[in-house]
Amino acid sequence: MKALTICQPYAELIVRGVKPIENRTWPTAYRGELLIHAGKSQAWLDPDDIATYPTMKFGAVVGVAQLVACLNLEQAMKWPAAYQHLAAHEHANGPWCWVLENIRPLTEPLECRGAQGLWLPPTWLVARVMGMKLERVA
Repeated sequence: MKALTICQPYAELIVRGVKPIENRTWPTAYRGELLIHAGKSQAWLDPDDIATYPTMKFGAVVGVAQLVACLNLEQAMKWPAAYQHLAAHEHANGPWCWVLENIRPLTEPLECRGAQGLWLPPTWLVARVMGMKLERVA
């Protein structure tokens, strides 16, 4: 299992099931379970975000998703049929679209430090997440 730190409000949008794509400037070959870590920075927020998502957490793992594909937006016409509809999604900004499925918010965010890039979460964090009852986002 790996983790990815994502600025708010984007981590919140992912765990709410609104944003099934995470945009990165780099591709990854990794596929599998991915902890969604909400970064500490509030630099990306505007006042409307805080009003819209008042319970949004910072500096914590807030969910788990399955990273199933990493697709170049410039080549969207060549994407597998199952992902074609995502090319027009409002959150598909690329250049690399990391496709997330089976998104499950944590019942209780787990505070921890994040890191740049894909990172390996500590064993205690993985154990805590695996011990939680996770419900799939509709």
